[in-house]
Amino acid sequence: MSKIAAAGLAFFCLILFSMPMSAQLIPHGNVYVGVSLQHSELVVPVNRYQLKGLNGSAEAFPFPRLPHISFVLDISGYYRQRPNITQYDALLGPRLSATFGKWRPFAHAMGGIQRVSSSGINYNPVALDFGGGTDYKLFFKNFSWRLQADYVRTHYASANQSDYRGSTGIVWRF
Repeated sequence: MSKIAAAGLAFFCLILFSMPMSAQLIPHGNVYVGVSLQHSELVVPVNRYQLKGLNGSAEAFPFPRLPHISFVLDISGYYRQRPNITQYDALLGPRLSATFGKWRPFAHAMGGIQRVSSSGINYNPVALDFGGGTDYKLFFKNFSWRLQADYVRTHYASANQSDYRGSTGIVWRF
């Protein structure tokens, strides 16, 4: 496991498990895990590739009087065998959402770091993510299904990299 992936996982667990749990102050948020497909324009080598991977996030609603504003930690990993490419993203930022019956559309803007390994070359550009999606409340208590789309922009070695990703999976609300 790479050092950045281990650090991202440790940070994710720290945020998830360090929230206060008392009878008077119950935290509100959700955890998402899903599969993802990314169309990536890699700087090294200069090509477009389709990468498959996993996407997960933890969302917290820190302001009880502002239920439409939350903060999100998003971690994803993408892989391709030929050529051998691995890419990890760790992003953090605000999310705006609203609830309409069983639907909860949202939009977010996040920033963080991306780690790409391709053909023995590693680079770690700063990443900006703009995206959104919707959650649909399932008949199971506290569970929803998520559809999400994102545009991730990075800049490395005097070149811009544009990634488009789509994700779907299960959301557990607490």
